[in-house]
Amino acid sequence: MTNKYPWLSQYPDSVPHEIDPEIYPSLVEFVDDCVAQYGDKVAFENMGVELTFNQLGEMSTAFANYLINETSLQKGDRVALQMPNVMQYPVALFGVLKAGMVVVNTNPQYKPSEMEHQFTDSGTKAIILLNTFAYKLEEILDKTEIETVIIAEVGDMLGSLKGAIVDFMIKRVKHMVPEYHLPNSIDFQKVMKLGRKHQYQKPDLKITDLALLQYTGGTTGVAKGAALSHRNLIANIEQVAAWMKPQLINGEEVTITALPLYHVFSLTVNLFGMMKIGAKSVLITDPRKMADFIKVLKSHPFSVITGVNTLFNGLVQRPEFQKVDFSHLKIAVAGGMALQEAVADKWKDITGNEIVEGYGLSETSPLLTCNPIDGNNKLGTIGIPVPSTELKMVSEDGKELTVGEFGEIWARGPQVMMGYWQNEDETKNVMEGEWFKTGDIAYFDSDGFVKIVDRKKEMINVGGMKVYPNEVEDVIAKMPQVLEVGVIGVPHKSSGEVVKAFIVKNDPHVKEDEIMKHCRDHLVAYKMPKFIEFREELPKSNVGKILRKELRKDEFANVPS
Repeated sequence: MTNKYPWLSQYPDSVPHEIDPEIYPSLVEFVDDCVAQYGDKVAFENMGVELTFNQLGEMSTAFANYLINETSLQKGDRVALQMPNVMQYPVALFGVLKAGMVVVNTNPQYKPSEMEHQFTDSGTKAIILLNTFAYKLEEILDKTEIETVIIAEVGDMLGSLKGAIVDFMIKRVKHMVPEYHLPNSIDFQKVMKLGRKHQYQKPDLKITDLALLQYTGGTTGVAKGAALSHRNLIANIEQVAAWMKPQLINGEEVTITALPLYHVFSLTVNLFGMMKIGAKSVLITDPRKMADFIKVLKSHPFSVITGVNTLFNGLVQRPEFQKVDFSHLKIAVAGGMALQEAVADKWKDITGNEIVEGYGLSETSPLLTCNPIDGNNKLGTIGIPVPSTELKMVSEDGKELTVGEFGEIWARGPQVMMGYWQNEDETKNVMEGEWFKTGDIAYFDSDGFVKIVDRKKEMINVGGMKVYPNEVEDVIAKMPQVLEVGVIGVPHKSSGEVVKAFIVKNDPHVKEDEIMKHCRDHLVAYKMPKFIEFREELPKSNVGKILRKELRKDEFANVPS
């Protein structure tokens, strides 16, 4: 390659090329530093109630004291967190870390079988979860090693009166708490009382110790636990802060956290990254209630918001979103899935602010690349590597490719995981020395920006010609009559595979032939959808990412045997 690192010339002047991944001895010192710096400033807000940095420090220490002194748990034991965006999450997260234990992030929407796999695979010994999900734990508890069960209620941290009203509504009016029987469990508030009776003794932690097991979505098979060390996460915190800090003012920003904190993108950027600069994070417990979500946006002059394409799309489709005050908005960041140009354009029309797209994976803590936030954003790309990060494009035969050539992204940096938890074979499949093989196909453009083409395993082979679902989806999404679209390959007797599009209408009157005509105007013949299926909704992950694997599963389930 003539220019091995073509992105270097694009670095904003205010962003360093390198960060120090060992600036803190562990994440315990990171949170202590944030508390010391920002003290009585608000760290989190949820449902109108605020939690300061000082309160976060005190409460997380009490939580750690309980784990250390009132249970049989030991340093290094795995502790699952199964909660949406409520303030108990950061308290428990830092409590587990202060106890020298390992956080296992768990999606609250998981089915009992998915919970069982994750808990048995990780050897989870304790769990903190909301009472709304406790019935699922009851089903599988005796199949796990879990000994300590801590049950939280939404109202636990909302004050005695408001908390009681909220919990009454959830239990008695909305009937959102199915009956469960977990006789040896303890409630969150009692844990805090018991923990405050003890004096904290910090465990002996090393920066290379395991801090987090972040299970992948299982898009390539059974979900695996990406083992992230304190060093991995500190590196990504410093990378996020270095990238965003030039546009932000310490202690003055307000960020909207709608993506769930148990998702690594939200965890690193919204929780860790925003704490680093002393920002207040407004936690949105259920962003699917779009009307309520927009009310929160109207009442908070926010400067930072993160999301996935479907979240931004959902907002811009709502007329009331246009009445939000965007005068304080500095940064909107998209990740988790491809940002569609039509969504980005509509967002800019309404807010006057560009969405900056970034990229990463659970295995990389997650951030690898991001567009510059200094006005040099390049729509349609995932930007350039963040500090201390190298990328290269590699062909199927292992050859490093030049600018403009499509290949698999390989990444190297201090944020790359230690490996998959107790799974050497899968680790060997994705690691080549220090290089992590992402499974994503992309290329460097002439400016050094990275353009994702698609997932290696989701590429469609039409008669030997490669079709990338992202490209077809982006074309169809440009139609204002289309709300959402997902594209997969389906078997075909003559060409091997053909393209099929699943579409949710924005205009109930749009017809298949109109969509086909639009595609003919923008796509070469072999990329054209051969089939179109209209649906009321598309399957999505916990963060709103359209799940092509579920579309494929549905498709093949309907094929006669």
